[in-house]
Amino acid sequence: MSRKSLFLLAVFLIAALALAACGGAATPAPAAEPTAASSAPAVTKTVTIGFTASQTGKYNVESSRQINGLNLWMADVNNAGGIKLSDGTVVTFASKFYDDESNGDRVQELYTRLANDDGADFLISPYSSGLTSSASVIAEQNGKVMITTGAASASNYQQGYTLVYQAYTPDSKYLTGAADLLVAEAPNIKRIAIVHENDKFSTGVAEALKTHAEALGFEIVLFEGYDSGTTDFAPFINKIQAANPEAILGGGHFQDGSTFARQLSEKGVATPYVGLLVAPPEPSFAELGDAAVGIFGPSQWEPLAAFTAESAQSAGLAWKGITGAEFTQRYQAAHSEEPSYHAAGGYVAGLILQDAIERAGTLDSAAVQAALDATDMLTFFGHIKFDTSAENHGLQIGHEMVYVQWQRDSAGNLMKQVVWPPEGRTAPFITR
Repeated sequence: MSRKSLFLLAVFLIAALALAACGGAATPAPAAEPTAASSAPAVTKTVTIGFTASQTGKYNVESSRQINGLNLWMADVNNAGGIKLSDGTVVTFASKFYDDESNGDRVQELYTRLANDDGADFLISPYSSGLTSSASVIAEQNGKVMITTGAASASNYQQGYTLVYQAYTPDSKYLTGAADLLVAEAPNIKRIAIVHENDKFSTGVAEALKTHAEALGFEIVLFEGYDSGTTDFAPFINKIQAANPEAILGGGHFQDGSTFARQLSEKGVATPYVGLLVAPPEPSFAELGDAAVGIFGPSQWEPLAAFTAESAQSAGLAWKGITGAEFTQRYQAAHSEEPSYHAAGGYVAGLILQDAIERAGTLDSAAVQAALDATDMLTFFGHIKFDTSAENHGLQIGHEMVYVQWQRDSAGNLMKQVVWPPEGRTAPFITR
């Protein structure tokens, strides 16, 4: 073969090999578009929860425990990594609060500041119905969703508000169960004295009790209020003794209720049944010693209450959050005391808001509002469901009260027992 032929053969072979290489190789797939998760870290957002606390003034005890519970919820959510919204944003929570000094005028000023100057995304109410009434106006005017806790007055939810939601059982049901308890456990008594603090919450409770008790056939031998801040109940107790009731029901808040119970004991008032608002469920009520024995009262929640995921399933309800035992353990670890229902109310207020945000998948107020309207769940605090009618929007219609009574155990130690309703009872009902 000539040199020219060899050259042409070589060229032909090289061209054939190149053509084969081009035709046999797989075309590389285009590079995948980077996903949002791989191209950038998740977007995070800090949501500000605004509220006031009565660090001073007459509501200090109850308010402090309410805020302890709220802060515990916030820590639990943040420590668990926050809430993930539909767009992938991860939300954690921070608080902004002020001392309202147990003063309604301060509340309006401070909630206005929280909504406007501090940019609070959501609001939690102060403690007490009176202070919450002042805060509710500001929340509605500024388009802020507010969960109310420590505020039982039903009238607050009859003002046309659309963004204010109640965690507590309403005042109209606070003490009606006490009359039911007496009918069941002390059917022979008929004469009741109803006494109450002259504030919005206590007066509403007393009026609802009076209507219910009269319908049950009780004779109301005294129906009278006392001024907030009363420390000397002697003249008032004289009126009670003159009326000679078989049961005394009513009261107000912790300070006046515990003082009233102590002075009833000091003056030897022998009325066999005494049921008071707010004060008896507080663990520190035991500091009254013998004066506490036999005193009973309604509680929004007790550590003994056993609401669980299993009981939620039996009731056909969604379950949300931790158990009562877990809450009690965490609270005791943080504060070295048993939680009262005020502390539980603070925690569940946050839990209600968390659940609504998670179901809404957004922080948009209208979407969160819609989720709150649809709430129907069981928590360690009990059943949570809201009235969505125009007349009572945001009123709590799911939650029910339990009644506790201070008794001595076999060793002589003072302790609370659940005495009503029967399905939750831990001890028999006793006289003072």
